[in-house]
Amino acid sequence: QVQLVESGGGLVPPGGSLRLSCAASGFTFSSYAMSWYRQAPGKERDVVAAITSAGDITNYVDSVKGRFTISRDNAKNTVYLQMNSLKPDDTAVYYCNARGRYRYWGQGTQVTVSS
Repeated sequence: QVQLVESGGGLVPPGGSLRLSCAASGFTFSSYAMSWYRQAPGKERDVVAAITSAGDITNYVDSVKGRFTISRDNAKNTVYLQMNSLKPDDTAVYYCNARGRYRYWGQGTQVTVSS
């Protein structure tokens, strides 16, 4: 059974930090590229950051460059998203995505940036 389980979301004031985790099981994690997406209320789900299966190449949407860092630990079957200098516009549900032979989604974790 394939599972992607996100954790680490919550309420944080502007300028704060959060670290999201996504624990994968049921598929060969090291063979899949991983991404983080987010969806704000009334908006489409958009990619935020992506990392190759080996973890050697990362990409970010312009709005988070320099603030967010995606990383992975293939030994732990986990992908992370370190989010610093958070802004109210970062408020969204954040989803983990696995892309390879198949595509898998997590259930999402809420991130709210507010004072």
